[in-house]
Amino acid sequence: MSSRQLKVSKTRMVPAEKEHVARFCPRFHHAVELIGRRWSGAIINAMLPGPQCFNELMAVVPGLSDRLLTERLRELEAEGIVRRNVLPGPPVRVSYEMTESGKALGPVIRAIGKWAERWVELENPK
Repeated sequence: MSSRQLKVSKTRMVPAEKEHVARFCPRFHHAVELIGRRWSGAIINAMLPGPQCFNELMAVVPGLSDRLLTERLRELEAEGIVRRNVLPGPPVRVSYEMTESGKALGPVIRAIGKWAERWVELENPK
């Protein structure tokens, strides 16, 4: 094996193809796919200020259908990012809030927002 085919790791030389595989992290991949799913990032961002009811989220995220909001909230709840709370009535209401792991996404979401402000250009409306 030539020196061009080796990469230096912290402690030893490893074949370049093994170093490439080691950089793939299934947890990172899952997290990026989760928050990068259509509307998930916008929903998480809308929930960072505190608990909100379904209709409040619908109002904050324009263009989001109630079916898709329901689907994303269920996914985020299943992942432990969002907690669903049933508020006694009458009428009975449902509120959604970020869990501790969801709140920990705050700096990440804000960093993506700052990056987008600097680097993402929107198409001019016609």
